[in-house]
Amino acid sequence: MTAHHVDHGIRPASDDDAERARAIAAGLGVDVVAHRVTVDPGPNVEARAREARRRVLPPDAMTAHTLDDQAETLLLRLVRGSATTGLGAMAPGPTKPLLALRRHETAEVCRHAGIEPLHDPMNDDPSIWRTRVRSELLPLLDDIAGRDVAPILARTAALLRDDDAFLDRAAAEIDPTDARAVAAADPVVARRALRRWLTVDGYPPDRAAIDRVLAVARGEATACELPGGRRVERSRQRFAIVETGE
Repeated sequence: MTAHHVDHGIRPASDDDAERARAIAAGLGVDVVAHRVTVDPGPNVEARAREARRRVLPPDAMTAHTLDDQAETLLLRLVRGSATTGLGAMAPGPTKPLLALRRHETAEVCRHAGIEPLHDPMNDDPSIWRTRVRSELLPLLDDIAGRDVAPILARTAALLRDDDAFLDRAAAEIDPTDARAVAAADPVVARRALRRWLTVDGYPPDRAAIDRVLAVARGEATACELPGGRRVERSRQRFAIVETGE
């Protein structure tokens, strides 16, 4: 087992956190690999920090996301307008071994082991959406529902992941360059097939662009523009992507 610590350099005391992490790992007889990345303060700092971590951590690194994190992620993506793929939140697997546990359970494990967990002050920063979801929105939902809603939200995410996987399989059976096949398919499945085809570097086109391509498939137009200087053209019932450079 090897522990990885990522110092984002956002807070002046981050060096102290690295030393604490090393001390905790040493007490457990675990080796530590320390990483230093640069994340400038400003908008979307949480997302930018997450991307910076992903770039330096091994692909099989395990993270300590819990069921509470899962519930927060679903709510955050809901208010950002995500569809089923985003609302499925985090998929369970070998890199997320604690996803079925509650946050208070992980704290209790630390207590029994005699470990004082590090507390990141950014978790108290109300300018970060996740902080307000955790400290304000989820407690309010608990109060309204009269119960702990985190397990319900996590279960909803799991159901949406199943739905998303089914739609992915259906979309994979469509050739997105075959305009006739796209036009004949259910629009929900057709949009998904087109989105997968037209995604560049992890960034899919928006719904309006997908609908323009569907209109071309139905023969309502012979071509349409896409963001990023691309154009989809139809010829003999086949789609082609043309780079316009605009």
